[in-house]
Amino acid sequence: MMSKTSVEEKVRGSSTGSSTAVSITKERIDIDESAIVPKGTSDDNVSHDIDEKKLLRKIDFALIPWLSFLYLVAFLDRTSIGNAKLYNMEADLHISDTQYLICLSIFFIPYALLDVPSNIFLKRLRPRIWLSTIMLLWGVMMTVQGLVHNFGGLITGTNAPNSVYVLLFFFSAATVSGAFGGLLAAAISNMDGIGGKPAWAWIFILEGIASVLVGAASFYFVQDFPDTARFLTEPERIFVISRLQNDGQFSAGGEEAKWKFIWRSMIDWKTWVGMILYTGANGPLYGFSLFLPSIINQIGFKATPANLLTVPVYVLAGICTCTVGFLADRFGGRGYFAIGCYSLAFTGYLILILSKTAALSYFAVYLAACGIYPLIPNIIAWVSNNFEGTYKRSVALGWVIGFGNINGAATSNAYRARDAPRYVLGHGIVIMYIGLGFIAANVMLFFLRRENARRARGERDEIIIGVNDDKPGLDPRNGRYESVEEAIRDKGDEWSGYKYTL
Repeated sequence: MMSKTSVEEKVRGSSTGSSTAVSITKERIDIDESAIVPKGTSDDNVSHDIDEKKLLRKIDFALIPWLSFLYLVAFLDRTSIGNAKLYNMEADLHISDTQYLICLSIFFIPYALLDVPSNIFLKRLRPRIWLSTIMLLWGVMMTVQGLVHNFGGLITGTNAPNSVYVLLFFFSAATVSGAFGGLLAAAISNMDGIGGKPAWAWIFILEGIASVLVGAASFYFVQDFPDTARFLTEPERIFVISRLQNDGQFSAGGEEAKWKFIWRSMIDWKTWVGMILYTGANGPLYGFSLFLPSIINQIGFKATPANLLTVPVYVLAGICTCTVGFLADRFGGRGYFAIGCYSLAFTGYLILILSKTAALSYFAVYLAACGIYPLIPNIIAWVSNNFEGTYKRSVALGWVIGFGNINGAATSNAYRARDAPRYVLGHGIVIMYIGLGFIAANVMLFFLRRENARRARGERDEIIIGVNDDKPGLDPRNGRYESVEEAIRDKGDEWSGYKYTL
């Protein structure tokens, strides 16, 4: 089971034979398994008879259902204010449209600013503790929102949950929550007047209580990292870590926290392009999810029918999200899928601006949803796949997602009541975001492809002492290391053998 690191050298000569280079790629490296075995484990603990497919099904069953449900509940809470608005919330609280938009905007500020520290805490405190705690606290504050009586209470209740809640999981569950949210809001509206509370208040209260219960249960159901997962045996843990490292995630066996990893994420060009890329999807997402009931309401449908008519929109968006995710995993090319989804979303919003009939506008809503919702998980996976190192990846994703979230404040202010029913300003701002995302996707693809070509030509090869240090043409700026493993651990995705995902 144990093997020494071997490096195959490939000598490339020019047509004149005047230059050579050594190429070291991860496909040609057998990593010493002592580097991936958790502390306290020995070679004797590793089973040679692990059924990989059975183990992957076991992991999927243990992780995906609950995490997806957790995200469903979280996103349901975030968008419930859009459903509640249709049941006289503004009139009961004596707030203007401008005050309502302020409440939506203030939602995104702490939500975005705390994304990076939250991802760091997630690693240090473990997912089971961190995610369960913030979910529980979120539910408490969500319930309190149903007890407010004025603008001050609403803005406080809107802001507080985000101070403790920064969570991103399996995004296909968000489309399910959109469909479920419309059905739930329509059902809860029948409680209008019970206990002296209006329908919109019961939407907040009941959904908040559900979040509290889910948060409490998450202390049991949420799992931590592969090396500590309670549902895996010791040989299975070793196998999973090894498989992750073979996929290029060399930090899967554990990584020491160093400020240099955090700093590298902040100066990496992929982080900055990724911020624009994600903003191009997330800005439209919040504009869509917060105002879809109002948009449908303004094209000719009353409160409960408007909420119910959001259901098939989200169902189709959920199907598209799962389909795009499956195809991108199966065939690759996440960047090309992103470009396609941006194009579909642009088409939908262009029709919304130009349409003068309810039927055509409702059709355009489907196109917009099927373009926007698959973008979010696809972009997050694409960005994540192109960062190696637990801390570097976490901080980079925090910057990317945080910047995207803060732009939700812009689209939440774009849909003003006086612009109804066509909302030309709101749709126009969303189209601007879609255009930025489309450009960023093309920029990301171009530079990743160029960098992969440079690595294939050997321009990024490190000097490995005793392996290729006597070869001419190597650039000392690429680093000098005692072994390939040292180069991998130090450089992460900057290592010459790391191939970026297109």
